[in-house]
Amino acid sequence: MSHAYTREMHPLAFVVSHWTNLCAMVFLTLSGLYIHYPIFPGFMGAARGTHNFWMFVLLINLVVRLVMGFTLKTSKLAGGREKELDIKNFLPQAENRHQLWPTIKYYLFLKKEHPLGGKYNSLQKFAYVLTVPLILLAAYTGFALWGPTSQWSFFLAGTTMVANWFNGGVGGAALMPMRIVHYWTMWAILSFTFIHVYLANIYGFDADRIMFAWKETGTDHA
Repeated sequence: MSHAYTREMHPLAFVVSHWTNLCAMVFLTLSGLYIHYPIFPGFMGAARGTHNFWMFVLLINLVVRLVMGFTLKTSKLAGGREKELDIKNFLPQAENRHQLWPTIKYYLFLKKEHPLGGKYNSLQKFAYVLTVPLILLAAYTGFALWGPTSQWSFFLAGTTMVANWFNGGVGGAALMPMRIVHYWTMWAILSFTFIHVYLANIYGFDADRIMFAWKETGTDHA
């Protein structure tokens, strides 16, 4: 089953933001894995610089996307053109009422017909919204590990608290627990990214066409 995708669902500004998120996630993941596992020498400086640069890009993009959610209008239904503030698509909607369990059954291949709902179903809303605190946690732990900011009281307090959870530690040893939290936060974000890809493409690849090429599909304007 494939849905129609209109430009009203995802304005061009959201497409650019989506591309920016993708680039940031790719470079942050690759550079972060190298920092954690430097399998070949000579690139640590470049890896750290790349990681820090894309960290700021991801944070700025998150702020911009949140602002757009409260200021730009998008369609409230899949394939629709009637628009309302985008933030409402992430809040409870009448179109999604009583659809959580049928949606879960559909994604588990226990139900053939996809339940009707808003532009995003309940599981998609949960997955997308959860990425916000995960990104903020990754940023906080990253700043706590970064030399120029690691001694700021705001980040040092977090480092001390996490170190105490792991039975203490002083100096460089105190940073290891925070590195562990930062590392597993990355895997949590990647896990939700995989879930996002699955939820977006279970209907087919029309969602990718609108989000990456801004091409309408399944409509008279495709």
